[in-house]
Amino acid sequence: MKKIVITLSVVAAVLLGVLVFIWVSKQKLVKDLNLEKEDLTTELIALQNDYATLTSTNKAINDSLAVEREKVGQLIERIQKTEATNRSKIRQYEKELGTLRSIMKGYIVQIDSLNSLNVALRQEASEARLEAEESRKQYDELVTTTEALSAKASAGAVVKARGVVLSAINASNKETDRSSRVEKLRTCLSLIENSIAEKGPKVIYIRVKGPDGILMTGDQQRIFTIDGEEMIYSASREVDYQGDEVEVCIYFASGQGFVKGIYNVEVYSSEAKLGSADLLLR
Repeated sequence: MKKIVITLSVVAAVLLGVLVFIWVSKQKLVKDLNLEKEDLTTELIALQNDYATLTSTNKAINDSLAVEREKVGQLIERIQKTEATNRSKIRQYEKELGTLRSIMKGYIVQIDSLNSLNVALRQEASEARLEAEESRKQYDELVTTTEALSAKASAGAVVKARGVVLSAINASNKETDRSSRVEKLRTCLSLIENSIAEKGPKVIYIRVKGPDGILMTGDQQRIFTIDGEEMIYSASREVDYQGDEVEVCIYFASGQGFVKGIYNVEVYSSEAKLGSADLLLR
């Protein structure tokens, strides 16, 4: 009996030690998860403050920013109501935080681009006032060019296009409709045969707009002129047009990635708008 009692005591001591170890480990895990939740909440509050400082003279951008601010506020409320031990929810919130950060970076680029363009336009206006004679000369040249283009259009000499298609391409150069897999957008069209059109190199421009209606551009501002008006474009390609029908494909890769929604592309030459198309990404 004495041996049995000793043996049972040893077993009980071992079990007690195991229980204590499990309890301590659990408490440490809960503490770590709570710290992780607090860090995530802090990052979201910082992002909320960053969104609060963003503003633009563009109404569409300001309306979109208001929507994103509301999303950040709702996400903070959801995190505060979620237990730290619900790891699947916490991971989901971390992904949403990353998405909101990426969207904010896109807005920063757009706002900087608009500000840079406004500064450039103001500078050009000031230089134009100081150089009245040069401006007059440019105006006369513009009138001459416009009249020449009008004459070509009336004679049917303007190159036209058909079959504008916008599609998304993944890293394997295959079409996809999944926004998370898109590497670049591809715009394809056919320049129609026109025997009386001017032959030679022609530059085709595309203007890609995201689901928020904002023009998507690369790192640098790129501008082309049509009918005397300067327009920003997303990408371009030069083709050798000899009067025969020719197919053209132009690619655009966004440094900020692509989100879900409907994308729109408008295609131009230096003479006219050639067409447009839409694409839905899931």
